[in-house]
Amino acid sequence: MPENFFTVVEIPQQKVYNGVFFPAVLSSDPTRLTSDVSVLTEAIKLHKPWLDSLLHRSGAVLFRGFPLTTASDFNNVVEAFGYEELPYIGGAAPRSKVVGRVFTTNESPPDQKISFHHEMAQVSVYPSKLFFFCEVEPASGGETPIVLSHIIYEKMNEKYPEFVEKLEEHGLIYTRVLGEEDDNSSSVGRGWKSTFLTQDKSVAEERAAKLGVKLEWMEDVVKTIMGPIPAIKLEKTRQRKIWFNSMVGAYIGWKDPRNNTVKTVTFGDGSPLPAHTVYDCLKILDEESVAIPWQKGDILLVDNLAVLHSRRPFNLPRRILASLCK
Repeated sequence: MPENFFTVVEIPQQKVYNGVFFPAVLSSDPTRLTSDVSVLTEAIKLHKPWLDSLLHRSGAVLFRGFPLTTASDFNNVVEAFGYEELPYIGGAAPRSKVVGRVFTTNESPPDQKISFHHEMAQVSVYPSKLFFFCEVEPASGGETPIVLSHIIYEKMNEKYPEFVEKLEEHGLIYTRVLGEEDDNSSSVGRGWKSTFLTQDKSVAEERAAKLGVKLEWMEDVVKTIMGPIPAIKLEKTRQRKIWFNSMVGAYIGWKDPRNNTVKTVTFGDGSPLPAHTVYDCLKILDEESVAIPWQKGDILLVDNLAVLHSRRPFNLPRRILASLCK
């Protein structure tokens, strides 16, 4: 039984929906704890079906109290799960590769809050799962709040049925202007060369097209137009509708010298989003979210088709790493 290695624990920040804890939290039996990471990776391989079912049931799983200290340890854990890697093509955040399948998370300044979003929901190719790893515990703040997407859909549909109906009918259009190089002062400052992993404009256009993204070149910058793309999806394995979009994140957070937030996202027919509804959605996201303070060695596994995530401002030091899976 998996319980022989993994211990299901409870922590104060969890929420409970229909008897299911969100997120699930796993620790190790202290009698089996060892500094050898391979013991953990072998346990993951052995108990993979159980871990998959736990993730499907809860939407996110926090691994806490395991002997993980380095990016390489984290990479070994990601590899043990056996999920296929998803290259970070088309995402907005400035990131750097660390080792293997591991990247930094958004490298924007620590005083910037990153609003709730499903990873890469603004393009047609997005990860199904995300891993986060706490290599350096924040001095303060810096949580990665998570929230169940179907709960947000239900609450928004109950409060704003006409708005949700229009979203379902028209979807959203996202527009973002990219510089040539990365701008780490912006949470959406990834330049077009690293966004499309090329220095060649024609290759960038080819890769953008595969993601359903149109490019309009303007001197030193390029405007990317994504959509209309669905904002609400039916998550087939659970048979429930999810709030699969980056509406709040784009409307509130895609702001820098190149981008005006209100223009970054509209309904799929081009009409503007009502500001009060977007800001109330942010309030609902905050109310329903779970924010667990990071501890060194934590790994958070997130089902990107069940959960939105964000980032709170923080005081340095803090180093959270990530890996994306198909």
